[in-house]
This record gives sequence, C-alpha cells and structure tokens, in this order.
Amino acid sequence: MTGNSVLLALVVATALGFDFTNGFHDTGNAMATSIATGALPPRIAVAVSSVLNLVGAFLSFSVAATIASGLVQTHLVTLTMVFAGLTGGILWNLATWYLGLPSSSSHALIGGVVGAAIASAGGHAVQWHGITSKVILPAVLSPVIAGMVAAVGTWLVYRITRGVPDGLRGRGFRIGQIGSASMVSLAHGTNDAQKTMGVITLALIANGSVGAHAKAPAWVIISCALAISLGTYVGGWRVIRTLGKGLVEIESPQGMAAESSSAAVILLSSSFGYSLSTTHVATGSILGSGVGKKGAEVRWSVAGRMAFAWVLTLPAAGLVGALAYATAHGIGGTAGTSTIFVVLAACATGFYLASRRTAVTASNVNSQWSGSVAPGAVPVGAAA
Repeated sequence: MTGNSVLLALVVATALGFDFTNGFHDTGNAMATSIATGALPPRIAVAVSSVLNLVGAFLSFSVAATIASGLVQTHLVTLTMVFAGLTGGILWNLATWYLGLPSSSSHALIGGVVGAAIASAGGHAVQWHGITSKVILPAVLSPVIAGMVAAVGTWLVYRITRGVPDGLRGRGFRIGQIGSASMVSLAHGTNDAQKTMGVITLALIANGSVGAHAKAPAWVIISCALAISLGTYVGGWRVIRTLGKGLVEIESPQGMAAESSSAAVILLSSSFGYSLSTTHVATGSILGSGVGKKGAEVRWSVAGRMAFAWVLTLPAAGLVGALAYATAHGIGGTAGTSTIFVVLAACATGFYLASRRTAVTASNVNSQWSGSVAPGAVPVGAAA
C-alpha cells in the first residue's frame, strides 16, 4: 500500500467516524419529543430512528452533490485538507454533545472543511457565494420557518381538539407522534447521511480516484448509510435530554406538530439540495410548539445558549480544521496525518470518559429538568 493509499484510508475512516457522531448527535432531532411525551420508549425510539435513517440515506443525493462541489474549489482540494476539515467537525460535535448542546453537525463539517481550505490555499479556495446561499441563509431562515409552521400547527391542533377529553387526545397524538417522528428520521437520512458521502467523494476527487464531477460511488453510499444508522442507534442521550426536556415542557399535540413541521421543512430542503441543519429545524419546531400553546413554558435561556453555540459553530470548527491542517502539513506526508489521527482518537476517548462522570442514558433521559444536562439521581426501582 502506498503512502497516498494510507492517507486516503485515514480520510475515509475519519469521514465515517464523523458520520457516526452525526448520527448520535442528531438522534434527538427526530425522537426527543416522542421520548419526552412517552410516545415511544427510549430504546425503541432510537432503534426506529436508526432503521429509517438507513432507508432515507438511499432516497436523495442532491445534498451530497452540494457538499462535493458547491463549497470549495475542487481543483485545490487535497486529502490532508479533507482530513483536517473532518477533524474540526468531529471535535466540535463531541464538545457540543458533551455539553448537551444540539448544535449543527452540518455546519461543524462545513466549517472544518472551509477552515482547512483557507489554511491550505487561502480565501480564494472557498466558494463564498455557495457558503452564503446554501449554508448561511438556510441556517438563518430554516429555524424561523420551522418555528412558525410548528406554532401555527400547535395552535390549530389544540383549537380543533379542544372538545376532546385530555386523556383521549393525549393517547391519539402519542400514536400520531410515532408517525411524524418516523418521517423526521427518514428526512434526516435524506439530508445528513448525504454530507459524508459528499466529503468522501471530495476526497476521491482529490486523490484522482474519480472524475471532478463524479457522483458518490455505491460503496460510499452504503458505508455512510450504515455509519449514520449505527450512530443513531447508539443515541446521543445528552442532546436528546436538552431537546426533549430543556426547551419546553412538551405535550403530545405539541410534539406531533413540531415533528410534522420538521419533516416538511427538511424534505423540502433535501429536494432542492440545500444542506440545512436538521438541528436548527428541529429546535425551531420545538420552540414553535411552545409558542403556539397558550400558557406553555419556553425556557429562552436554554434557547439562548443553543443560539450562541450555533453562531460559534462555523468559526470554531473552522479554526480547529485550520490548526489540524497546519500541524499535519507542517509534519508532512502520511506521518503528519497519522499524528492528527492519534490526537483525534485521544480527544474522542477523553470526551467519552468525561461524559461517564455525569452519564445521561435511556434510564434517566426523562428526569425532571433542573437547569443542567446532568439529571438528578434516579430513585431505585423507578421506571425508565
């Protein structure tokens, strides 16, 4: 195996690692409200979401094309640049997961790649028009649109069902939530699974393995679909808890309205090839469901912390991507990339071990919100 082949293998392995973190970071986008309202048991919820993410990954490839050709100048891309960009995306995903902040995996990936591209070739390596039109504008507009749709939907479902007894209404909407949450999982697969496909395709283009405008090969599609599905099944319980319990004390009608709004916005975006953040959409929908219900408690301080993380995502991941590129390039060759790979693995292990000190699991994810992602102790014998 040549040095370039080793480098390509490291890039592909790191890309699949990013896809895994994307899956467990975003499980809450589809299933947080269903878990919070009891529509689905936590373990069943992540299993259903995992299967539908897998199916969704095969339904649309427009977003993959956007990532592969719409953000940086493909003729300037190198394997080291792609690897460094993935490093930025993974570390930001792990940091926000540890803090229980549902930030955007998409923006982390794009920020990392853009930062590495600037460090490698300068600002002209970035297609700024593509960044603005296909990343920043959707990032600003999508949570607002999803929130408005969810607010109107929530108001309507309470208005239409106001004569229905609370118990009967709750049971009916919990059943409806299973359908709407499934749609969000399917939509997530059509959008987020594509991003890693695009990155690996970008690496293959840089390596000369495929043509400049080639589509993702079949093995790339299958491996990415499996990686995000596995990550989804593992479940990012810290983020699920913040979305399901931290933003709004949500009821089943709100949950169904929020999930329906998210699915509609994500599927519409995927059909146009916009690489929007499913996290932004899901968060906007959940906030909208709180605004649309009279008397509902919306914790704007939690929403504010999320918004702060969203603003930081692109530059922070970009900075890490740039540092990773500069270090790998400074050491040089496969040795440089291998060094960053070892550092990345050590950081991932550190985040995991730190998370075990205040573990959030399927058994305590629905504990009462106390202002922190760390739940209180679960009484012995309490139901999950």
